[in-house]
Amino acid sequence: MMNRSFTNVLFGAFGKVQAAAQATQKTVKSATAEEAAEILEQSNYVVIVPGYGMAVAQAQHRVHELYDQLIKRGVTVKFAIHPVAGRMPGHMNVLLAEADIPYTDLVEMDNINPEMPQVDVALVVGANDVVSPAARTDKSSPIYGMPVIDVDRAKTVLVNKRSMNPGFAGIENELYYADRTLMVFGDAKAVVGEIVKHLSGETR
Repeated sequence: MMNRSFTNVLFGAFGKVQAAAQATQKTVKSATAEEAAEILEQSNYVVIVPGYGMAVAQAQHRVHELYDQLIKRGVTVKFAIHPVAGRMPGHMNVLLAEADIPYTDLVEMDNINPEMPQVDVALVVGANDVVSPAARTDKSSPIYGMPVIDVDRAKTVLVNKRSMNPGFAGIENELYYADRTLMVFGDAKAVVGEIVKHLSGETR
């Protein structure tokens, strides 16, 4: 695990967090749950990418509530399922089925990838290596050549993660530093729950 220092330099809308990684200084943009809710509310097509972080936080029922709120607004919502997301094949399908997400809205990676450029928001909930663009672009990366979900091709990417720590492969994800990516830090269950509250008007 690398040591990283975080300095919050901007509070309020889309504050920037400085992350010092190795010798390079990179910047990630962060958003609050309220800002994430506003972005999702204005979308027509949202793809949710669940990962191991959703499983650990047991956030699948909150994710279903989010799905319900978006569907009510006429937003098209699909779930992009990576075959090895989680810790065993089919892990995400099992969790989403348990939360009564309609099976018809679960889309396998090979079928969702061609649609990603048309997606308004890709919401990544606790997935890391399975959405890393390095698998396509960086020949020196240990995951180069691994099939991934092309979330970086969506118009906006919201990534929910507890921290900037690397995922299972132990490598940094360049997705987090991309211009169209906003990080929403915190426990998946808590963060998705907050987004749902904002969408449902409970906080107004």
